[in-house]
Amino acid sequence: MSTLNSTPQYQGRVISVTVDDVILPNGRQTALEVVHHPGGAAIVALNDLQQMCLLRQYRYVAGGWIWELPAGKLEPAEPPEATARRELTEEAGVVATDWSSLGSLLSSPGVFAEVIHLYLAQGLSSARSRLEDNEVLEVHWVSFPQACDMALSGELRDAKTAIGVLRAAHRLGLSLTHG
Repeated sequence: MSTLNSTPQYQGRVISVTVDDVILPNGRQTALEVVHHPGGAAIVALNDLQQMCLLRQYRYVAGGWIWELPAGKLEPAEPPEATARRELTEEAGVVATDWSSLGSLLSSPGVFAEVIHLYLAQGLSSARSRLEDNEVLEVHWVSFPQACDMALSGELRDAKTAIGVLRAAHRLGLSLTHG
């Protein structure tokens, strides 16, 4: 695919929107709306009791409270793992000594140019959280099997959270359900 032209439509605090004239791999030319986002990092934080940190967070766009992993937006020139480390402390009030990548995902590739990097964090200890003014959340620690059940049942509606939980379970060789 090649881009012939990109026309800015909107520039906000976090996102920008362009209309890109492109030639698709099949040779056809079309205009595509693209939402540009700097990307983010999300963390599956697992304590010594095999409990996972889930945030019950108020999301206006989602229509209320949803379950999410600690996560946040990449700052300019900030590597994804640095974002993950920062966000785990800011939102969950913990730091981790052991970090491993769980890969990345595309949040909505039909329109968003956002890549979310997933991490598994272990070796946790307490730290001081620092929520932003627009963050309304509760920190919960749930068993790994319960988190897997929540992902598989659809109770975890946030894609990065469901995918992160399941990838972490696979990485650790854990069963995805109680039964």
